[in-house]
Amino acid sequence: MKQALLTLADVQAGHPFRGSVPFVKDGNAFALQMRDLSPNGDIAWDGLIRTEVDANKPVQWLRPGDVVFVARGSRNYAVSVRDVPKPTVCSPHVFLLRIKSPTVLPAFLAWQINRAPAQRYLASNAEGSDQLSIRRPVLEAMPLAVPPLAEQQLIVALADAAAHEEQQYQALIRNRQQQLDALAHALLSSSESLSEPTP
Repeated sequence: MKQALLTLADVQAGHPFRGSVPFVKDGNAFALQMRDLSPNGDIAWDGLIRTEVDANKPVQWLRPGDVVFVARGSRNYAVSVRDVPKPTVCSPHVFLLRIKSPTVLPAFLAWQINRAPAQRYLASNAEGSDQLSIRRPVLEAMPLAVPPLAEQQLIVALADAAAHEEQQYQALIRNRQQQLDALAHALLSSSESLSEPTP
């Protein structure tokens, strides 16, 4: 059975900074921007810019269990937030998805948004030419499947295992490339020694 994302999570716009996020040395918040997120699910917490938000007004602080969505750029994807080590708000181009249904796991929601069917939906509904963007009503209307929680947990575990395997393969590839580069350097050095003219 398909459900619209809106029935599973509240979609909230990022904090309304005017223009670029200002750096404030002793600010009371950190801003999560698109550059801090990776499609593989990583968040570069150390790179978040420190800033200031008006605590006298309602502030949507990021919480563990939230999902954030990159709404602008060549690729629109979601990241499940497992820990929040510092007081953080989303920047304007990042939507905050707060789970409101006990029938869906945050990691499963992020996984499904990042898979091909949902990506095709986003691509067909994106707006703009140079900078593609996804409007909030489009994201809220995204159709999603919601299997039982046990099945969601299995899928998330399988996705985590696949990501771990990819990291291992990438490390092996980098190591092999370094070996080949070292071999090429050694061959070149050997050839240069042989070709040196005798005095």
